[in-house]
Amino acid sequence: MSAVFSDQHFSDQHFKDQLGRALRDVRVSVMDRCNYRCGYCMPTGEQTRIVTSKDSNETSIIKFVAPPLKFLSPSQRMGTDELNTLIAALLRLGMQKLRITGGEPLMRKDLPGIIRSARSLSVQLAQPIEIALTTNASLLAHQAAELYVAGLDRLTISLDSLDRQRFKELNGGRGDLAEVLHGIAAAERAGFAAIKFNCVVQKNVNEIDVLPICEYFRHSAHVPRFIEYMDVGTCNGWQPEHVVQSSDLIARIHAKYPIEQIQQPSMGEVATRFRYIDGAGEIGFISSISNPFCRGCTRARVAADGKLFTCLFNAHGHDLLSLLKTHDAILVSNAIKAIWRARADRYSELRAERLAQSTPSIPGVATDQKAEMYHLGG
Repeated sequence: MSAVFSDQHFSDQHFKDQLGRALRDVRVSVMDRCNYRCGYCMPTGEQTRIVTSKDSNETSIIKFVAPPLKFLSPSQRMGTDELNTLIAALLRLGMQKLRITGGEPLMRKDLPGIIRSARSLSVQLAQPIEIALTTNASLLAHQAAELYVAGLDRLTISLDSLDRQRFKELNGGRGDLAEVLHGIAAAERAGFAAIKFNCVVQKNVNEIDVLPICEYFRHSAHVPRFIEYMDVGTCNGWQPEHVVQSSDLIARIHAKYPIEQIQQPSMGEVATRFRYIDGAGEIGFISSISNPFCRGCTRARVAADGKLFTCLFNAHGHDLLSLLKTHDAILVSNAIKAIWRARADRYSELRAERLAQSTPSIPGVATDQKAEMYHLGG
């Protein structure tokens, strides 16, 4: 069934939230399940953390049991028609970037069709968009060419280590680095010339992998991005002591390969960009903990069950599924516009204030109730 939309040329685009931020970048999760069990997103069983005290530099081992994972049934996820209606509604609202996420989106068999439909709607509504995909790349080798032909513009691949054993440990023993490297090679052959690689850096876990990742992708068009470990969800046992600040990584990398900042992030960008002074490429840093970028956030997320989240750290989303089942993009766009106009989220800024003051909670924010990353899409 086709989505219903007006020929009116986006009179609904010019609206902002309570802090003056437009809606430009939307992450849509098409699958809450994943074939990995990474500790910061979807941990299972007993988890072990090595924590180093900032004051005494002493280390201690903390163990906790991750809560049971809860997944949607196929009938609870947005179908192709609902996704088409959602994308049409977002295009009417001026969406410029559509990122397909999960879970692991490559586990969804109709993914190429979803991308083709999004590209077709973009042309039909004369609203150009960039379509990107975030994946662990374990299933990419056999799908890269079809995704490229379908209209996918960019790939972002999660890659937390290039050490085969540590890579397997980090994804819960389920992933093989060789599969990922095969997927990367297939993506390059298909036409994806500049791939972004996201590495979530955890203290005493994989900070040793930062320089090898830099070395591996130097002299290529690919861009590694190092992400400060964030307190997304509640199942990963996050503590501030687990974070390696971007400033520390910048200093380490600069000592080995001199780098310089390219520019300050513009509105809606989350990564601070650096380049190697010798011209060997580019790297990026996403610093939600040490340098929150809430005031420039133009991003929303839609979970696989049709719930709209206006912040990565929300506890609950706004349920759009019943509206999406009407296949009326105008009705859905009006609902999204109303939700966005009421938005005043700035969780990371409030977290920074709390950490600076060493207070146990954020006033007005339920820090112990947040949606899990695998549910709302990272």
